[in-house]
Amino acid sequence: MRKLFLLLRRSHRLPLAAFVAVVLVSAPADTFAQSPRRARMSSDLVDRLAKRVEAAAPIIVSASDASIDGLVTRYGVRLKKRLAGGAVLEATGGQLDAISQDPEVAHIASDARVFRQMAVTTEATGADQVWAGVAGLRGLTGKGIGVAVIDSGISAQHTALRGHIVASVDFTDAGTGRDDYGHGTHVAGIIGEAGKDFTGMAPGTALVSLKVLGADGSGSSSDVIEAIDWAVKNRARYNIRVINLSLGHPVLESYLDDPLCQAAQRAVDAGIVVVAAAGNFGKTDDGRPVVGGIIAPGNTPSVLTVGAINTKGTAQRSDDLMATYSSRGPSALDGVLKPDLVAPGNRIVAASADGDYLATTYPERVTTGRGNTSYIELSGTSMAAAVVSGAAALLLDARPSLTPAQVKAALQLTSSRVPGAGLIEAGAGSLNVASAVALVGRTNAKNLPSISIAGEQTQAVGFAYGSTAIDPGNPVNSNILVWGNSQILVWGNAIPQPVVTWADGVSANILVWGNGMVNADILVWGNSVTADILVWGNILVWGNEAVRPDILVWGNRAEANILVWGN
Repeated sequence: MRKLFLLLRRSHRLPLAAFVAVVLVSAPADTFAQSPRRARMSSDLVDRLAKRVEAAAPIIVSASDASIDGLVTRYGVRLKKRLAGGAVLEATGGQLDAISQDPEVAHIASDARVFRQMAVTTEATGADQVWAGVAGLRGLTGKGIGVAVIDSGISAQHTALRGHIVASVDFTDAGTGRDDYGHGTHVAGIIGEAGKDFTGMAPGTALVSLKVLGADGSGSSSDVIEAIDWAVKNRARYNIRVINLSLGHPVLESYLDDPLCQAAQRAVDAGIVVVAAAGNFGKTDDGRPVVGGIIAPGNTPSVLTVGAINTKGTAQRSDDLMATYSSRGPSALDGVLKPDLVAPGNRIVAASADGDYLATTYPERVTTGRGNTSYIELSGTSMAAAVVSGAAALLLDARPSLTPAQVKAALQLTSSRVPGAGLIEAGAGSLNVASAVALVGRTNAKNLPSISIAGEQTQAVGFAYGSTAIDPGNPVNSNILVWGNSQILVWGNAIPQPVVTWADGVSANILVWGNGMVNADILVWGNSVTADILVWGNILVWGNEAVRPDILVWGNRAEANILVWGN
């Protein structure tokens, strides 16, 4: 019996549920040259002094009560509240400058806002804008969109999920229906929890719990296959439009032969968006990067395969990095170009099942509440997949007629590049559901929407891809589809139907390129020679400036058809 495993990082045991949102900027070397001694300060306060920001803001000063009283008297600052070993003071830039030089003060920090990681996730992906109504569209929550969570079950008693579960089926031998492990409840929470203080990506979704994993977090492929087929059979009854698979097994055979992959394909063919985790095999135990760690059924071309990024606890996207554990493509055996995109997956706080294995074994990860009101912090591509499942539900709420291929294309087109990561790491890029909803909700989609997230303007990559497989020795037979700049490129022997047909003009300027028209097996596709270049032939190169920054080399010129990725 083939065993499945969850995409959950168990080595990460830091219990802190929130992160301080700061900007790490160094002050000029001569900024404090006039003072021989200053208190230690958080980097955002150093930046504040360097920029001479005068507006009053709260700061946390470490000092005795007597010293705090003296500071209030000497510098005229307002005492907001006392803390153990210090106090919160309201200080202008000038007052901060003076206090930092006071001999009685050893350390000053900003009273920076802290966020629950799920709150960071919904803001960083633009989900909060979708709820409020983005680009003039009505507010969306995924209301009525059925999402089947094939996992360890969902706790129906949790206050944030109560009333959101429309069906529950247990495919395991135990037959209890309970989430004894806790993973499924957490995944479901990320997708659609609607608690008082915690909100999932699409809080209006109708959750369908299909239990396939036992109390130890493992299960059999056959149970998952049975659950997928159940979802297909009952899709109309519960309006199941999305299946979340935050589980999988190593690639042991071609996706054309793997029964689990074929079940996933059946669901896609039935019109269901299947979202799968890429896997947590991006590095070896000693930290070396690994290529080709995508797991099944994420190696299925039509499945929306998701890798994980680390938001560093901030909603700003400019400091995001790939999670080092996130599996890179291409897939083993078939060479499918994966993942399709990435989403936040590090230290995500969501619902925890009462008395489950994860909360009991790792109590330091439980961030708040008890029993049916508890929340736990977990990391992995399991969490990232759940984020994208919620995003898919929001898109389908905006435009119910979308096909799985259209949902995938919209999410890829509107993603943003992840610094230092390329196609085999980040796919098309980092999820931006606000931009994706704005795209599918418009009648004219010739130009990608411009969306601001956490005060930063996002830039969409503007391309999407899909493939049956990549043949390193003969890429012209790979039937690869790349779409960008409102044009469609078909590469290979067959001419598939256009992936995206929801807007005017998307089927214009179609280029069909196959064996009969190939010249030297090289195709250059992009805006210019020095920007966003994609060369596809015996060698694939992807980067912003010709071949310098992020280079992907694949094909006959690499020894033994080895994939090389780096600088």
